[in-house]
Amino acid sequence: MTTMELLTRAKAAKGAMAQADTNTKNQALLAMADELLAGQEEILAANALDLAAARGTVSDVMLDRLALSPDRIAGMAEGMRQVAGLPDPVGQVLRRVERPNGIAIERTAVPMGVIAIIYESRPNVTSDAAALALKAGSACVLRGGKEAHRSAAAIVACLKRGLERAGLPADALALVEDTSRASANELMTAAGLVDLLIPRGGAGLIRACVDNATVPVIETGTGICHIYVDKQAELDMALDILTNAKCSRPSVCNAAEVCLVHKDIAPNFLPCLRQRLVDQRKAAGQIPVELRLDETAAAIIEGTPAGEADFDTEFLDYIMAVRVVDSVEQAMAHIAAHSTGHSECIVTGDEAAAQRFLKGVDAAAVYHNASTRFTDGGEFGLGCEMGISTQKLHARGPMGLEELCCYKYIVRGAGQIR
Repeated sequence: MTTMELLTRAKAAKGAMAQADTNTKNQALLAMADELLAGQEEILAANALDLAAARGTVSDVMLDRLALSPDRIAGMAEGMRQVAGLPDPVGQVLRRVERPNGIAIERTAVPMGVIAIIYESRPNVTSDAAALALKAGSACVLRGGKEAHRSAAAIVACLKRGLERAGLPADALALVEDTSRASANELMTAAGLVDLLIPRGGAGLIRACVDNATVPVIETGTGICHIYVDKQAELDMALDILTNAKCSRPSVCNAAEVCLVHKDIAPNFLPCLRQRLVDQRKAAGQIPVELRLDETAAAIIEGTPAGEADFDTEFLDYIMAVRVVDSVEQAMAHIAAHSTGHSECIVTGDEAAAQRFLKGVDAAAVYHNASTRFTDGGEFGLGCEMGISTQKLHARGPMGLEELCCYKYIVRGAGQIR
């Protein structure tokens, strides 16, 4: 089926989704979760083919993004069940005002309509995106990357069975069969068929959508996330946060890419950082982190000299750029110059410095003494997420159910005329 045929069918199904009551949508999500688990063998078989095709052409950390396991599939199903348990945003009255003439005006949450998502090599996005879009009363059209297409197709087949079990139209969920750039361009320019486009992936994909789309787009994802270790930081805490933010899953957008260190503690802290991220990981048989150092840091520890682009790169790998700064203000200035507006962190025991950082840094999520890895829909209590919005209009940060709704004004009168 062509991309345009899928979109036309999704548009025809969006009315049924908008009218579906909360119980019906929740039953659909629970049935979809059950079907995911029931179809585990076919999903894993498809994923094995994707992994075999990708092996040798992508890095190990990207293979990890692509890989599914029984535990990951169970996590996907649990995410759908959590979304089913969340309050339904559709129909919520966001604001009510009664005018002097007796007219009552209610700003009411309504579905977007048809939400299209372009994403790359993470098959778990398939179930997360479908769950959120459908619970928010919209039809969902997915376009994954070619590396994960077999996995995504197997997942969608299971999810469609769950939709139909609940009596909702199967056309409300679709996976684009064409993984070429042509299908992405079709989604970007499908005015009248796509009500909202969400790109979820690398900087190139997001930039292509922002530059070329003629449908509404929410910019998501690219994460050049910084951790600033202040002179009043507790060093063991800083090491734990940096290790988690860099190494727990380096291929995701909330992983830290840059460490900024105050000059007063750099001589003590940087050798500890190298020992934790390089030497200890080597000794444990783990992948060491390549530290790309500015001149000041390179005079203190061994590492790779930082190149011109290293402070503007989302590595998505075991690589971290390191710079020594003179003050919290210089750290904030560096972040302002190089940040993608995703997640930024200060580690300090100085409450005044923390407040300056929290108020002054412009990002979707700003942290004090906690890992940037928490920028996630599940961790923020949203069940799962459609993506991390790094823009300021409509939605910012992890996008859950409320962010996938629009609103309209419902006006009730008793014959008033103007």
